[in-house]
Amino acid sequence: MNTKIMLSLLLLLTCPFIHAKAPDLVGTWKTIDDKTGYARAEVLITKQENGAYRGTIIQVHAIPNRSAIDHCEKCKGALKNAPLIGLPILSGFKQNPKKTDEFIDGQVLDPLSGHVYQGKGRLNTRGNVLTLRGFIGTSLLGRTVSWIRVN
Repeated sequence: MNTKIMLSLLLLLTCPFIHAKAPDLVGTWKTIDDKTGYARAEVLITKQENGAYRGTIIQVHAIPNRSAIDHCEKCKGALKNAPLIGLPILSGFKQNPKKTDEFIDGQVLDPLSGHVYQGKGRLNTRGNVLTLRGFIGTSLLGRTVSWIRVN
């Protein structure tokens, strides 16, 4: 009898872990300007066939007392003067096999400066805040921003 109770208790305690879903970046994210605190844009992140994540701007928000930007004037190559709507700003991010809440080996485009940075990210435990770090060379030299999940 004691064994049945222990097995039942063990089953109840492990059920949430059996059905736990791995963190996923897919969805719409609101980017927050780290200097003003205002929402700057909404980015749709999708998962590609190769397992990498890609983020594209789907909406741009005006920031009070700042001139509106609707094209990537400082981007280089094919993206020079490309409209912000539809602009791919995240690419190549893959889930870290050792830490499923981390996403690594990506690239981040800053549409204000036109620079492309190496990137990594981490989802919080609830999956509604994505902390992204863009850097050159080492992640010690970079910038961190947080995005909020919209859906």
